[in-house]
This record gives sequence, structure tokens and C-alpha cells, in this order.
Amino acid sequence: MAFGRLERTAQPQPMSDINMTPLIDVMLVLLVIFMISAPLMSSSLQLELPKSEAATTSESTAFVAVALGPDGRLYLGDESLEDAAFDARLRERAAAQPGLEVQLRADQAVPYGRVAALIGRLQLAGLNRIAFVAQTQAPAERPATAR
Repeated sequence: MAFGRLERTAQPQPMSDINMTPLIDVMLVLLVIFMISAPLMSSSLQLELPKSEAATTSESTAFVAVALGPDGRLYLGDESLEDAAFDARLRERAAAQPGLEVQLRADQAVPYGRVAALIGRLQLAGLNRIAFVAQTQAPAERPATAR
């Protein structure tokens, strides 16, 4: 009988590193999903703005965006509001910031009377600085004048 050490065979060591491949795969899938869906969420309000050669962007930092849709619905930012709630929100904003500028976007299919009525409502709420937003248009070629 031999008394000796019992030799143990070398077993594989437990893995102490995290496998990053599945985490990277999930991250890339989420990145692709957000890249595809981000442009779709940017603006839900589609207006056909009038075109103008002289349209420029406003330099004002404090403004509120008001839109009048082709169906006559009123929007404060991207949120559609009923008449009473719209007027109440405008009064709140005018009281909070007296020099606030209103950037008015109206679809070109909206009659002028509706736009004029909206301007009156803005002024009654205390907002007197109103900017009209239009799409920029490339200058048209001028026809040659006959001399």
C-alpha cells in the first residue's frame, strides 16, 4: 500500500470576464431603432406654409410657436388645444414673460379672416410681438425687360 498524495487533475478555471458581445449587439440594435424613429417624431404637425423670397429666421430666443392648421385647429407648440384652453395658456405665458414673441405658422389654405381673428386673440392675451413664419423660396428668374 502506498500512501501518497492524491493528485487532482487541473480543472478549467471559472470565467471571470463578462462577455461583451451580446451587450454590444443589443446596443447597436437600439441605436438603429432610435436612428430610424427620431426623424418621424420630430414634427407631427404638417403645414403648407406660404412661400416668400424675403423669409428669414427670427433671432429671438424667447418665443412661443402658435400654428393654425388647414382644418382650423389651434396648436401651441405641437399640442392641439381647444379655444378656451388655448386662450388660458396664452394669458399664462404672456403674464410670465411680457416681451414674449409669437411665431405664427398658418397653413396657406386657411382664410385670411381666421388668421386675423387669431391675431386679435393673441393681442387680447397680451402678446403683441408677432412674427409670421414662411418657407424660404429661391429667387425667381426675372424676365428680361423690354427697352
